[in-house]
Amino acid sequence: MSIKKKKFGQLKNGETIHQFILKNKNGLMAKVISYGGILTELWTPDKNGKRINIVLGYQKLENYLKHSPYFGATIGRYANRIAKGRFKLSGKIYRLPTNNPPNHLHGGSRGLSFQNWQTKIIETSEGPALALTCFSPNGAEGFPGNLTTTVTYCLTDKNKLKIKYHAVTDQTTVVNFTHHSYFNLSGNDSVLDHLLEIKSDRITPTDKTLIPTGNYLHVHNTPFDFRRPTPLGARIFESNLQLKNGGGYDHNWVLSDWNNKLRSVATLHDPKSGRMIKVATTEPGMQVYTANSMGGTPTEKKGIKFKNYQAVCLETQHFPDSPNQSHFPSTVLAAGEEFRSETVYGFEVG
Repeated sequence: MSIKKKKFGQLKNGETIHQFILKNKNGLMAKVISYGGILTELWTPDKNGKRINIVLGYQKLENYLKHSPYFGATIGRYANRIAKGRFKLSGKIYRLPTNNPPNHLHGGSRGLSFQNWQTKIIETSEGPALALTCFSPNGAEGFPGNLTTTVTYCLTDKNKLKIKYHAVTDQTTVVNFTHHSYFNLSGNDSVLDHLLEIKSDRITPTDKTLIPTGNYLHVHNTPFDFRRPTPLGARIFESNLQLKNGGGYDHNWVLSDWNNKLRSVATLHDPKSGRMIKVATTEPGMQVYTANSMGGTPTEKKGIKFKNYQAVCLETQHFPDSPNQSHFPSTVLAAGEEFRSETVYGFEVG
């Protein structure tokens, strides 16, 4: 395995953005930039050995700054939504920007995905890895506590992209991190023929602003039943209130067998190319987003725009709005405690 470093661009404040190219012995390649901890490219083979980039993104920094709907980003301090941009912690009410009116989304407009992270190439038991570290000061986007977050990417010779999260704070706060790649295993304009399987029998249904109602909905006899491999498009346009709320899938699945340990939770498969992603995580939930509102986002080809349903996000995380839902798994991180999480995307053909 190897990691190479090169300049990707420059911010207006003069900071240089670097890109890191990770390769394994099998020819898989991942490219990560320091801005936002973004995975810009991920090259994997099909059943005939043909390699394509299976994540949406850009070649130029300016497009990530102007247009990107969180393509490949590391999301924090709080991934997903917090209702009405407020939560109560230790008896105090904290108010956050409502950048997804009327709610707070993905850490705000100056969250971790909009920061230039410090980078370091390190050695692990599975080979070289890229560690990215970001310091978020007390009060940033309304969150309490000085928070230091490190995300580590490792592309192993077993064709696995391992993403590990670590965070510490000096004041009790809330945290929720995720990886936000838009996957397309075929290179076509739609992923609705991709087969998805999720080890889950429940979702957290939402109101019309995509905030969980606090209830759990069993997936049996609903469009949300992916307990067996099912095309993403098989039921996405059915008459269903939950689907109308998001224009498609934009929901949190309650993953089975959660005990803070790494376990297999989902598989995404493109039957035509044979490409397959197997997802494992230590997290209790996974937000599946079928790029319902991505249509019209500019590509780097003149006159061509991205389309709705052109990709799917598999965002392993804690549940949306957990700071306001006491019966959800807690996202509270106390001073002196360490947050640790891991998600693994394994690449196969079949």
